[in-house]
Amino acid sequence: MKKKELELRLQDIPPPAQPVASLEQYQTPAGITADMLYHAAGDIQGYDVVDLGCGTGIFAIGAALLGASHVIGIDIDASVVAIAREQAERFGVDVRFVVADVAAVSMQSDTVIMNPPFGAQHGNRRADRMFLQKALAIAPVVHSLHLTRTAGFIRRLVTSLGGTVTAATSYRFSIKPQFSFHTKRRADFDVTAIRI
Repeated sequence: MKKKELELRLQDIPPPAQPVASLEQYQTPAGITADMLYHAAGDIQGYDVVDLGCGTGIFAIGAALLGASHVIGIDIDASVVAIAREQAERFGVDVRFVVADVAAVSMQSDTVIMNPPFGAQHGNRRADRMFLQKALAIAPVVHSLHLTRTAGFIRRLVTSLGGTVTAATSYRFSIKPQFSFHTKRRADFDVTAIRI
């Protein structure tokens, strides 16, 4: 499947119907998702893949479409997992979706791919740290998306956890207003996908 075809297919996956601000439930744009998956293809095709904080399943379903041997998506929100299951069925891919707190997950896999919470919401400030710690405990290879302005901190954290950032790709992540505290018609953020 070509990258553009993957992007067009992933555009059909809906965002959370009732997003939760404290969980930072922002759907990763299909273009960013497709590009990240293509950069990660060598760590996905024929491998077991886990998507932490899977939301409605865009990374997990994309990994399955690109030939992962086994895919698990994990999210604490049962409502988004229900949507992800419906979408996987609609796409005809075999993805196991689990409702669980990422912090409590114990498993092993080949690759983790994720867009974790950026830790920008009050009460969720260290979420990105916890997701990275869990990802590196699960798999030897991790592909993760973070705010570019936190890149120095993320690299130091990865090193302290015994990992090495081997690649980085920058994107512009646009968010449409979906919560009462959003005052702009659109907010753009510089984000960086890293391979660990």
